Amino acid sequence: MKIQLAIFGLLAFLALACGSSRKAAGDGAALEQLFQWMTGSFSSAEQAARDSAYYDISLHMYPIWKEKGRWLYVEQAVGSMQDRPYRQRVYQVEQLDANTFRSAVYTLPDEAAFVGAWAAPGRFDALTPDQLVLREGCAVILKRQADGSFSGGTEGKGCESTLRGASYATSRVTIREGAIDSWDQGFNTAGEQVWGAVKGGYEFRRLR
Repeated sequence: MKIQLAIFGLLAFLALACGSSRKAAGDGAALEQLFQWMTGSFSSAEQAARDSAYYDISLHMYPIWKEKGRWLYVEQAVGSMQDRPYRQRVYQVEQLDANTFRSAVYTLPDEAAFVGAWAAPGRFDALTPDQLVLREGCAVILKRQADGSFSGGTEGKGCESTLRGASYATSRVTIREGAIDSWDQGFNTAGEQVWGAVKGGYEFRRLR
């Protein structure tokens, strides 16, 4: 009887272990899918063409430091001024649990030195992650949705911003295959919006 119980216990343990392994593998696949959907060149040109409230913005996000995890160099610019980006960041994409992901946001020590580096990621070989500056409170927390997309945003008012008299900034993001919808807004201490789109987020579509 004791032997039978021991065998049963061993089988139950193996079943749980295999289940955990399958879950971990599935989770890894979801993280990889998110990362792949975030990677590439995107544009809001289609949205700008049908609605003058939006600008034609380019968004480039490409992997760097592949041996160190999932890092993306991110560059945004007005479509007609590609050589003068208005935002340069580095994102670190991580998984928190089965359906929750975090994109931490960092600034570069010398942004001018990396303009256009999305097309030549090797330029980051001379830089290390510990040289970046974390933007506290600006991480985007994403949840995997029933339809397979990832949706979420920043949490609270901890993402500091001084642009146009702002006190803090918020971001709301939805990511799916071929598309990223992003709504960035800045608010003053009274909670009044002072920068960013008003009607809704920017609709970035992947360029072929």
